[in-house]
Amino acid sequence: MLPAYLLIGYDVLWEAIGGIGRGQIFDENFLMGIASIGAFAVGEATEGVAVMLFYQVGELFQSIAVGKSRKSISDLLDILPETATVLRDGEAMTLSPEEVEVDDILLVRPGERIPLDGRIIEGASSLDTASLTGESLPRDVKAGDEVFSGSINLQGVLKLRCTKPFSESTAAKIMELVENSQMHKAKTERFITRFAKYYTPIVVLSALLLATVPPLFLGVTSTAVWSHWIHTALVFLIVSCPCALVISVPMAFFGGIGGASRHGILIKGANHLEMMASVDTVVFDKTGTLTKGSFSVTEIHPVSGTKESLLQLAALAEYHSSHPLALSVKKANTRPLDPEKITELEEVAGGGIRAVIDGSTVLVGNASLLHSHGVSADLRGMSAGTCIHLAANGVYLGHILLSDTPKEDAAGTITALNAQKIRTVLLTGDRNEVAKPLADALGIAELHAELLPQDKVSHFETVQQRASGAVAFVGDGINDAPVLARADVGIAMGALGSDAAIEASDIVLMDDKPSAVLKAISLAKKTMTIVRQNIVLALGVKIAIMLLDLAVAASLFSIPSAAMTWVAVFGDVGVAVIAILNSLRVMRT
Repeated sequence: MLPAYLLIGYDVLWEAIGGIGRGQIFDENFLMGIASIGAFAVGEATEGVAVMLFYQVGELFQSIAVGKSRKSISDLLDILPETATVLRDGEAMTLSPEEVEVDDILLVRPGERIPLDGRIIEGASSLDTASLTGESLPRDVKAGDEVFSGSINLQGVLKLRCTKPFSESTAAKIMELVENSQMHKAKTERFITRFAKYYTPIVVLSALLLATVPPLFLGVTSTAVWSHWIHTALVFLIVSCPCALVISVPMAFFGGIGGASRHGILIKGANHLEMMASVDTVVFDKTGTLTKGSFSVTEIHPVSGTKESLLQLAALAEYHSSHPLALSVKKANTRPLDPEKITELEEVAGGGIRAVIDGSTVLVGNASLLHSHGVSADLRGMSAGTCIHLAANGVYLGHILLSDTPKEDAAGTITALNAQKIRTVLLTGDRNEVAKPLADALGIAELHAELLPQDKVSHFETVQQRASGAVAFVGDGINDAPVLARADVGIAMGALGSDAAIEASDIVLMDDKPSAVLKAISLAKKTMTIVRQNIVLALGVKIAIMLLDLAVAASLFSIPSAAMTWVAVFGDVGVAVIAILNSLRVMRT
């Protein structure tokens, strides 16, 4: 049996010797080496080979399982193109992405990945952004749009101007984020590591005492008695190997992080995944998080004349403005505009526009602007939203209402969180009359409006003090960086390409969908359930077999020693394989 044993287990023995040389004596290689060599010493060579054989089978299953759990993360390596086509002096050059400079013109053909972040200067196409956001539908782009590295060009030829060096590109940052996630271990992982550190020496000492104390205590010198108790100790060693714990628990977290990455959810570490599972309160920012962040005209209320003429006048006065509200007004207007009619134009900061159009002095802005020119704005019956008032030659003409519409899945997300007994809170800088209708429509339990950035932090801390579990904050990752950093779990929403989001948050959602928060909570809870199952399974089975081994040794049960060896092998290798396969279930979330 010795040649077979050495062929099967030489690497385990070598690792055990290496561990002793490094001062890391008590590991699974040491336990398996001592147990199998001990079997040879008491004349059970077949059992010694069997122990090593099935341990190696378990290691094989482990490597297969690890490969599967790594696959979703290793697939991210594909988002990093090896080359980039750069146009210099009219010629196309193939360079490494690291060699491309900011403002270089990149040529991206159909089927190629975009190598660096940039802005399209020529062409139109559809992009596959699934590897970045998890979104299966293509994204249509045209000249002027910003695109991110790692996206696949599906149709037309694109020319784009590079806006970031390779080290700061979206694809490079995603890779760095995922690779660094393994450095941040969960409390459970750290506990298992510490547990194994003390558990293994205690087990070895217990096995040594089990092999020597009973024969000495009984005063027996018979070889058969010594062999009996040594065999009992060897079974104890085999079953006590902690590999099921030290492998399956980190693998569950690793699988959870990998599974999340496939859905465009980047988790910076297992500690944040563990914390996410205990969240009982989710605090949301409003603009860009629960709403689209782009205003649209929802109501037009003229005092005289038609709605179309009032909207046309407002669009003409705002013709040269780049303010988001002005852009929304101009987008809503369908009538032709003649900018030659504008003879004077003054943009009042924080107020609006004063323009002379066809000889008439036109005011377009908030109520304060009109009041400063002696015009009273009619505020009766006004709906919630952002209001633009109009006046001409001191006469009030009416108002236009603009609203920031909720995202399609915002209401469903809040409803699902409420159903799970997770409290929802809205913190926003918007006026209360704008934020309250939104909070009521979505079903948000608590609202704090008209907050400055520093006010958001203090209100968030108040919410945090009242919560019984962890509190997550979901924001856009730029304006909300202080609160993201303060939260138990900071979640950056729609953070594609955002430096502030990646730096300040714990979890980055690569698309703009609030429902991704639900996915993250669901995956975190499933991961922690699997972790607890593995711990109970591994420790429960091992303790049961250890007690059975002692009972057999004390002749309370009559089980052949060879059979106990197989039971011990199952308690080690079998339980490890079951726990590892259980860990892989998190990948199917």
